Amino acid sequence: MQTKFAEVWGHKIRYLDEGRSDKTIILIHGLGGSAERWLEIIPRLSAKYRVVAPDMIGFGYSDKPLEDYTIDFFAKFLSAFINNIGLKSAILVGTSLGGQVAAHCASINDAIEKIVLVAPSGTMKSSTPAIDAYMMAALYPNHVSAREAFAMMSRSGTVDDFTVNDFVKRMTTPNAKLAFISSVLGIKNSKIEESLEKIMVPTLIVWGRQDRMIPIDHADKFVSSIKGCMFLEIDNCGHLPHVEMPDRFSDYVLEFLGSKLVLAE
Repeated sequence: MQTKFAEVWGHKIRYLDEGRSDKTIILIHGLGGSAERWLEIIPRLSAKYRVVAPDMIGFGYSDKPLEDYTIDFFAKFLSAFINNIGLKSAILVGTSLGGQVAAHCASINDAIEKIVLVAPSGTMKSSTPAIDAYMMAALYPNHVSAREAFAMMSRSGTVDDFTVNDFVKRMTTPNAKLAFISSVLGIKNSKIEESLEKIMVPTLIVWGRQDRMIPIDHADKFVSSIKGCMFLEIDNCGHLPHVEMPDRFSDYVLEFLGSKLVLAE
């Protein structure tokens, strides 16, 4: 797995790159995340696809300029990133905030072939205890608060040391908190409904039944708004199916990507 850097809008963007296929999957992490959140599934997906996992602008070890981190800003950045690394088309897999970004990007960019949305944000207008804990961990990063927040995301409540240490390290980098808060405001001020109705590519929506961060009830708007989409509910799973059940999640994604899904007229 190679660590590479691209320049987008004059900013340095870090990304992981694995696989040799002419078909490319772009993995888009969630709020406060990084490419490392996909480490368990990259080897599985890269057996059949080229897999690219960026630290989105404002997060991870990519540059964090002073910007309004709106959903539209992220989607336009993602389109520019795809173009910058020389792709004419791409498949998007996004989780949480990354899922909302992937949905909006698919609604405005004809280069997107298929999308997988994993417990995407955008329809929930109120907070949850899990979100509150994650906000506190991001704004006041320490190992105790980070472990508590990630434990609330997971069905099992278990969190590895690497996840905790890496999160605390990244959230103490310059401008990390400013980008985080701006992104939260961007989510709250977004109107996702218009984007969902414009999506015309095959779409898979994946949600953990025991998601305490963005409860599964919020899947209804996505399922009813995206034409011909498929919906997969995973039992005994929280907010991060790709972390909690990497083998099953990878199998589901590969099966969807290999299917000949045709949208209903």
